[in-house]
Amino acid sequence: MKARRTPWWYYLVAVIVGAAAGFAMSALTQASQFSLMGAPWVVPVLLVALGAYVFYEAYQVHLYVKGDRDDLDPIRAVNTLVISKALALAGAALAGWYGMQLIMSLSHAEAPYFRTVIIECAICTVVSILDMIVGMVSEWLCQLPPREGPEHPKAIEAKRKRKLAQSPANKAFTKMHRH
Repeated sequence: MKARRTPWWYYLVAVIVGAAAGFAMSALTQASQFSLMGAPWVVPVLLVALGAYVFYEAYQVHLYVKGDRDDLDPIRAVNTLVISKALALAGAALAGWYGMQLIMSLSHAEAPYFRTVIIECAICTVVSILDMIVGMVSEWLCQLPPREGPEHPKAIEAKRKRKLAQSPANKAFTKMHRH
């Protein structure tokens, strides 16, 4: 199995999907008597705690990879990589969700309800962006160095040099300059 870094455009798609959902929620709230915008204060607290936990776990994997830690369960390392990717994507989607609610609420800032929504969404947007960044950094911390196999940079360079040395032009050049 070969894990790959999450492409940048996945985050962009997550932000767009989150923003579309946030727009729909804002439009529904403004067109009806439902009060679904904003976030309870426990949400940013939980998001910060989750980000801290994921970063801690990723740092433990990084210490193991560097050789500064003796033992680490491989399943724990893989799970840490998975939750790092999930945190980054969820952070992107939530940043779009809360960011769009924030933007949609700005025109109603004079109303006490929307003033509260603006504050809640601003805090949640910032925390979600931080979680996205923490997830991306944690994913990077979970990287393993390349193995000494055919995909290792040293092996690729050695293969390139062998091909160059075996090329007909190089053989002719070597014959001419030996004498």
